[in-house]
Formats: sequence, structure tokens, C-alpha cells
Amino acid sequence: MNENRYSTRGAYVSHGEEFTRDTNYIDDRIVAHPEAVRASGGEGGGSIGDPEAGLSAGAQVWPVEAGRYRLVAARACPWANRALIVRRLLGLEEAIGVGLPGPTHDVRSWTFDLDPGGRDPVLGTEWLQENFFRRFPDYPRGITVPAIVDIPTGGVVTNDYPQMTLDFSTQWRQFHRAGAPDLLPAGRWEEMAPVIKRIFTEVNNGVYRCGFAGSQEAYDEAYQRLWTAMDWLEERLAGQRYLMGDTITEADIRLFTTLVRFDPVYHGHFKCNRNKLTEMPVLWAYARDLFQTPGFGDTIDFVQIKRHYYIVHEDINPTGFVPQGPDLANWLQAHGREALGGSPFGSGTAPGPVRAGEEVAAGHNPLYPG
Repeated sequence: MNENRYSTRGAYVSHGEEFTRDTNYIDDRIVAHPEAVRASGGEGGGSIGDPEAGLSAGAQVWPVEAGRYRLVAARACPWANRALIVRRLLGLEEAIGVGLPGPTHDVRSWTFDLDPGGRDPVLGTEWLQENFFRRFPDYPRGITVPAIVDIPTGGVVTNDYPQMTLDFSTQWRQFHRAGAPDLLPAGRWEEMAPVIKRIFTEVNNGVYRCGFAGSQEAYDEAYQRLWTAMDWLEERLAGQRYLMGDTITEADIRLFTTLVRFDPVYHGHFKCNRNKLTEMPVLWAYARDLFQTPGFGDTIDFVQIKRHYYIVHEDINPTGFVPQGPDLANWLQAHGREALGGSPFGSGTAPGPVRAGEEVAAGHNPLYPG
């Protein structure tokens, strides 16, 4: 790997200010019935998405079509990790191909430096930025993952990650595997949405507000909000196996990708250090339960996760040194959550083995010992 290309990674902290995430994405959608969505008159899904979303002003709809699109999703990124988990749980691997950028990037974008020749074997591009520019030559925002690229044109379709996974569940249903779990149970979105919203604002984004705080006051406020939410989750999950009851839903996927990064990255790197996840009995057991469930832990690359945060965020880790710890073998310890009842996939079944070529590298995850 040529480290020289990562010499200008950009700044993440605005001194004197709290961290505010830019949530303006390319909110085009890939849908099963484009004309119906165009005619719905509904609005876009906003910061957490909406299974019933229509179109935002100026957005386009694209047809669901197996083999047409490529999901670009870096294993290091929690937002992209969601898409990888949902794709695997629903069995969409044959319908939607995947490109896996490396964990580090420069100010231009994520790169395909793990692929032979440093180019995605299907898209032929070196930087994901190239795919954004093919669609929008003057694209002014950050080049983010996950992103879905139209293979025939090489142009990006959408990087609207909150809506993306919901559409995988609802719009791509004809390509779900037999036994795919129902991640959005009918009639429960109204109940689920406030849980997902709080997880996003206080936990998923809360760790970033701590890590990228531009003042002591901004950090202190973010820290208090994060731990208030973590304590709420500890209490909520004490008497039920999953966030919405007896089966896995979209809400659990969105929480898991933060929890699995907590001790390796957020506790130290982002100063979210009231305690470690391993010191919260309920959340730690819940996280292990999910990690040991097919479709969750087998998407996690701890080496890439640590390299991304500790190398790319030069303004909060100027040495670029990547810590050796923590010991990750404890992710395979018994969790005991079966005593709460429930079944992870409800009336469905677990996904089969990871697709050939998409396995996590040996030694990067306790499920794949080196």
C-alpha cells in the first residue's frame, strides 16, 4: 500500500464549534415501481429514512434490476457496515454486487487499494470520487460510503445510507433469499422510528460529536448525551432480547455497528471513556449475541476499523499510530441472551456461508483466526 497518497486527509474538527454532520446526500432511490413512487407526492425519508418515503425535490427514481448496480461499502465505516449486514441478511448478494474500498483515504475519497492494480474490478475506477464525478462533474460534497453505482454508466446513483437499507428490505423484496428475516415488521415503523432516531442522534452520531468536538463545552455536552442514551439502552435491553422485542430488526443493525466499534475506537480515540462496552453487562451481552449471529460478526474487520479511524483522523491522532488492543477474543464468549427468549430471525432462517471473495481476512476478526 502506498501511504504517500494519504498525506492530505483533511480536517474533522472545527475549533470552537460542535460537530455537525452534513446529512445532505444524493437522495435518488432504486425502487420496484418507479412510476408509483413518482406519483406518490411523498417526501424523502430524512435523517433516518422512511419505508414509506416518496421523493425529495429534484431526486430521481431508478428501477430495481438485478446485476445493474454495485454497492460500494468500506468495511471500516459504520454507515456502510449497515448496508453490508442488511444485504447479507436478506440474501441480496447475487442481485447487488459489492465493491470493498480499503480502510484509509485521502481528501479525494475512498480508494479501491485492496483490489489488484488498485482498481475496482467491475467499475474500473481507482477512487470512488471518479464515480461521483461521472454523474455530477462538479459534485461539491464529501464522497461517502455506502454508495450505489450504476454499472453501465459508472455514475453514482445514491449515497443516502439511511434510506438505502430500508429500500433493500422493501423495494428489493423479489430478490430476497428464501427465509430472509423481516427487518421492518408491518405496522411497527411508527414505534421503531423514535428508537432509531434516538440511536442515530445520541449514539451513532453521538460518538462523532464527542470525537470531533471543537470546544470543551461541545465535548462535555456530547459526552453527557451519549451516556444518557447508553444507559437508556442498557435499561431497555435488560428485559428483552432485541430492541423491538423477540426478533432482529433494522434498529438492532443500526445500533450494532456503533457498539462493535466502541472499545476498539470510540472509547479512546473519540474520548467516549466513561466506561468500556465490556463494563456494561446488558449492552455487552447484547452486542456479543448479535456478533455471534450469522450476518453480523462475519462482516466485521477490526483491523480495517482501527486503521481507518487512527490513520485518517490526523487532527485528533497526529502520530497515525494504530493501537494493538483491545483483545477481541471475548467477542466469542457465551452471552446468555437466549434466556430472554425470542429468535433472531423470527420465522425466517439464518443466511448461509459468506459468499466466496467476500470473507473477512484471516486474523482480522476472532471468527476468522489467523
